[in-house]
Amino acid sequence: MAYTINRSFSGADFADIDSRTRKALGEKGFGVLTEIDVQAVLKKKIDADIPAYRILGACNPHMAHQAMQLEPRVGAMLPCNVIIRQLESGIEVSAIDPVASMSAIENPKLHAVAGEVRDLLASAVAAI
Repeated sequence: MAYTINRSFSGADFADIDSRTRKALGEKGFGVLTEIDVQAVLKKKIDADIPAYRILGACNPHMAHQAMQLEPRVGAMLPCNVIIRQLESGIEVSAIDPVASMSAIENPKLHAVAGEVRDLLASAVAAI
């Protein structure tokens, strides 16, 4: 089972795709709660040089609330991570597939919510 929803942008600018990703997420009801500049962190911590790589912790408050009502400890799996990374050919955006990440939890009602969130994330990625 694939665990991410992906889209590639050939020859694209990282800052432009970052901005477009945030906009698309916002239009689908997601806010960015956390942000990790992996490139900067790895440089600072272990002096590693990697291409641009950012992790956005996206959350749709309505859907998160629904999920937490069904499964109180599901917060350990939130927010939904979306990565933006530089490739030789351009930029790739990958969003977690919540259905895949929630598959370990035996709760059919939660799986239904995860499916809704997946549809919203897939729509956001398609809109970038």
